[in-house]
Amino acid sequence: MTDTAHRPQALTVGEPRASDRVASLLAEMTLDEKLAQLVGWWVDQGAENVAPMQGEMATSGDYVEATRHGLGHLTRVYGTRPVDPVERASWLWREQRRLRDETRLGIPALVHEECLTGLAAWQAATFPTPLAWGASFDPELVERMARLIGGSMRDLGVHQGLAPVLDVIRDTRWGRVDECIAEDPYVVGTIGTAYVKGLQAAGVHATLKHFVGYSTSAAGRNHAPAQVGPRFVEDVLLPPFEMAVLDGGVRSVMNSYAEIDGVPVAGTPSYLTDVLRRRWGFDGVVVSDYFSVAFLQVMHAVAADRGEAAALALEAGIDVELPTGDAYLEPLAERVRAGEVDEALVDRAVLRVLAEKEELGLLDETFETPPPTSIDLDSAEHRAIARRLADESVVVLTNDGVLPLVRGAVGAGAGPASVAVVGPNGDSAEALMGCYSFVNHVLAHHPGVPLGIELPTVAESLRTELSAADVVVEAGCDVEGDDRSRIAAAVDAARGAEVAVVVVGDRAGLFGRGTVGEGNDVESLELPGVQRELVEAVVATGTPTVMVVLSGRPYAIGWAVSGAGAPAAVVQAFFPGEEGGAAVAGVLTGSVEPSGHLPVSLPRSAGAQPFSYLHPVLGGPSEVTSADSTPVLPFGHGLSYTSWRRSDLAVDSAEVPAGGSFVASVTVANTGDRPGTDLVQLYAHDVVGSVTRPVAQLLGYARVALDPGQEARVSFRVPTTRLALTDRQHRRVVEPGDVELWVGGSCAERETEAAVRLTGDAYPVTLADERIVGVEIATPVVS
Repeated sequence: MTDTAHRPQALTVGEPRASDRVASLLAEMTLDEKLAQLVGWWVDQGAENVAPMQGEMATSGDYVEATRHGLGHLTRVYGTRPVDPVERASWLWREQRRLRDETRLGIPALVHEECLTGLAAWQAATFPTPLAWGASFDPELVERMARLIGGSMRDLGVHQGLAPVLDVIRDTRWGRVDECIAEDPYVVGTIGTAYVKGLQAAGVHATLKHFVGYSTSAAGRNHAPAQVGPRFVEDVLLPPFEMAVLDGGVRSVMNSYAEIDGVPVAGTPSYLTDVLRRRWGFDGVVVSDYFSVAFLQVMHAVAADRGEAAALALEAGIDVELPTGDAYLEPLAERVRAGEVDEALVDRAVLRVLAEKEELGLLDETFETPPPTSIDLDSAEHRAIARRLADESVVVLTNDGVLPLVRGAVGAGAGPASVAVVGPNGDSAEALMGCYSFVNHVLAHHPGVPLGIELPTVAESLRTELSAADVVVEAGCDVEGDDRSRIAAAVDAARGAEVAVVVVGDRAGLFGRGTVGEGNDVESLELPGVQRELVEAVVATGTPTVMVVLSGRPYAIGWAVSGAGAPAAVVQAFFPGEEGGAAVAGVLTGSVEPSGHLPVSLPRSAGAQPFSYLHPVLGGPSEVTSADSTPVLPFGHGLSYTSWRRSDLAVDSAEVPAGGSFVASVTVANTGDRPGTDLVQLYAHDVVGSVTRPVAQLLGYARVALDPGQEARVSFRVPTTRLALTDRQHRRVVEPGDVELWVGGSCAERETEAAVRLTGDAYPVTLADERIVGVEIATPVVS
């Protein structure tokens, strides 16, 4: 393919908004100075790999020489190797002063870091992973967490965070499931938007990842092609990003590595310009996922060299190349000077970068005041929010009555006298955290370096909760591998205890180092290694057994959920973070009332993937196939230690114009003898559509805390745009017709039902239409 085939057209759309100051600054710049603003520099790029193909792709050279024309971004100065935060903050301050004083234009660099489970820096708080945010169904708490994360970043001189991930889960074999929030676009959108608001309220720009299609890769393999149609993109993949842009006001977006129907997202304006900027009006900055510009040449083979890759990406709408300037420096400069790339495209990107720096205050920053000499990145407030979010995210999947372990007050002696904690994750701090935690992302390459934060394990936390009990710990086996030599010791420990807690699951890591995480995709959804054998051997002792799964994806554990040989209870925690051990122990003992619910269906098998509860009739079991895709447990499932009654679902009007809104109200009562929090889930089914419709769709949700005997009336104000679809003419519309409504303990439970009819003509959805369901909870009363 010739270079001329990829020559960009002259700039005609997407003009950035820029102040007179920024426009004047651009007018002063040479081409080299412009391009310097469009790239990052990885100061610690020689460190161990923390990005795909880092060893093959990262450039090296003299840093001072490389920044003589200025610099757009400093890449992960805290998050690549363990550095003392105070010392590195001082270095960064001096470096910003040098850029200010010793480059011709004096423009400081923008500093970005990973912050998915907290700031990825040594000694910084590690919060639950996004899949746990989804299990909490608590956007307000996620917003508070993100505000704390952003505050830590600002204290260290960081301006942009590479989070949240808004990819909708489709295939749990994919290694990056632990970075995602849910399989439902509305849950992803509401919680992801809350994260954006929190981070940006602290003065740090959030970055949406990965726009778009990344999670739909073939067979759940990282970077594999996404063979999805435009309707699926519109109805499932785009809505979370739309919410974060229009309702969250996000300031940065990162492209997806994916190719959709053979066209890499990084190399086409279809998404980064046409959807993001033209349709939604996004006026922030698009940054490349690491090395994705060069990947247009080396992995996608749609560009002959780095210069052609740069031309494609720049035209597509990628403003900044991260982490380094492999394509946007000399390769792009050669093409601009040769007249093969319109310099107006460069100017467009530079204006956006300078506008972002102006918005962040960097163009006015004098760096006169050095950073503080003491910075607490894991304060009591950090840990309190980490604990609360972990508490809310733990999901009790099954329970035959063995839980809670303590019937009276914890510590009052009503619990078991002896507990065997077995399993490879029972006494492991690393098992509490996801792939993008600093401990698993970076410290795994630096054995001997202290963790930097307190990380009490499940076993340690159970000893604290059950101070009068004899708690014995036996690993039994490793997370991976086929070593069965220690199973016998674990069985002996279980046989001698009143109750056994078997803690199994994942070890997060990168690119083959671990069982889940970026690059750790799987072909099987069985528990890794010989962990199932360990569980079954412990259950066979007859000791009441609780299985706890600490993982970054749901596993095919139907054998543990029901049937002969199943544990007495199964508890799921999706990498619950630094306070996760205490949260799990609290749920087990009963000092914490469980309130987590599955944000993703519990799969039947790897062969049933990809799967989503948002499937049409033919996506579920039927008489025309012998394969059963029904999940072991459905989306929204989660047990409590009390009991609930949901009743009297009613709508304020039986008929509503398409494009209007209606109010659906339901009574929720705590009918048990313990306080608890119910997740009230309102579902719908569009009975007949011009295109196939899902058998169930979550419209809205609300956490409702009630004491025993209390009830509350919960009202959902539902804009009918929640039922929008892309019709046969590829218009986003709300169609008239009958809609079934129900509330239950999951998407599969119709505990109380109602109906509404949408009337009139099909309503074309606009950006001005509401996207969020309003919730009102009447003051609880005694039933």
